[in-house]
Amino acid sequence: MDHQERADGIRQRYDSLRPALDERQRRLWAASEANVIGYGGVTLVARLTGISRRAIHAGLGELAGNPSPGRVRRPGAGRKPLTESQPDLLAALDMLVEPASRGDPGSPLRWTCKSTRRLAEELRGQGFRVSRRTVADLLRAAGYSLQANRKTAEGAQHPDRNAQFEYIAARVKRHQRRGQPVVSVDTKKKELVGDFKNGGADWRPKGCPARVQVHDFVDDELGKAIPYGVYDLTANAGWVSVGTDHDTAAFATATIGRWWRAMGRPVYPAATELLVTADGGGSNGWRSRLWKVCLQRLADASGLVIRVCHFPPGTSKWNKIEHRLFGQISINWRGQPLVSLDVIVRLIGATTTATGLTVRAAIDRGKYPAGIKVSDDELSAVNLVPDAFHGEWNYRIRPSRKS
Repeated sequence: MDHQERADGIRQRYDSLRPALDERQRRLWAASEANVIGYGGVTLVARLTGISRRAIHAGLGELAGNPSPGRVRRPGAGRKPLTESQPDLLAALDMLVEPASRGDPGSPLRWTCKSTRRLAEELRGQGFRVSRRTVADLLRAAGYSLQANRKTAEGAQHPDRNAQFEYIAARVKRHQRRGQPVVSVDTKKKELVGDFKNGGADWRPKGCPARVQVHDFVDDELGKAIPYGVYDLTANAGWVSVGTDHDTAAFATATIGRWWRAMGRPVYPAATELLVTADGGGSNGWRSRLWKVCLQRLADASGLVIRVCHFPPGTSKWNKIEHRLFGQISINWRGQPLVSLDVIVRLIGATTTATGLTVRAAIDRGKYPAGIKVSDDELSAVNLVPDAFHGEWNYRIRPSRKS
């Protein structure tokens, strides 16, 4: 039984039994529920039923053989709920919370919407008698809960999104059955080079954490590392070029070329065609003219027909390289300051998984200037053949007729 089912059960049982129970019976029932739950049970039952923690603890004492005085107060006796003694309390709390929950930037307490302490202070400033615990109970009763952001909004979905996924999957399977290489490519997040904090933790002698800079400012001499990866879906192997200049289409295709010479050709000596799956934007985006021109150069140099399938807009997380290669690299170097390019290359190259992932990496100090314009004549010289289905996303580039 999960937490929500247990909470719903407690609420339902209390609502059905409450009219028939006197004060002592209610605290004994609440104590028995809390006792079954164990650790945290008193707090949970108090929150769900409104019975005070003190009363539940008294009931636990009675169940343990320490009876309380036998007096039972008459119905309606005892301290009134704050919402009865202060009938405007709920409305005042709602005025503070609702604008923030609706995203109103004019709310004076927008920054306090997750702090019961601040809300209680503001309510006390308005003359109410209320504690932060009571504020929390009132918010939960009103259907609020603390929630983190969740990455679910991908923007407008293209009507052929699923069809493109199916098209890519069919292409991949077809190439793999024919023994042709299939790779997933992308740029990993740029990384500051130097003694800066890197997310996560690693095992070190107690009290001896790695000392890093307080502020993450780019070191003018070390700069940033630009990891561009190529992941072989069939061989479960990856190549990462760690660039130092710009993330451009020329850098991306140079990395694919390095992977082919170092890892691809030895594994697929009889290959005639390379399938590349890529995101729809960035240095390998389908709108990039330079990407296509550079792929032509790669096709000419390798003799391969290069087939490309782009993922639909807003679906980059489905690219296999993200979780099969980049995610594993991030796990491997967590908590390790990336103090130099050599360290970055070693950490990437040391990445392995239980499923047999192998990774090779190298520094690419080449110059890849940004802002290069590709003329119409240069683009028309590309030996590009679009597919019948979404030719802008799916196409192949053959070696030029001159090669």
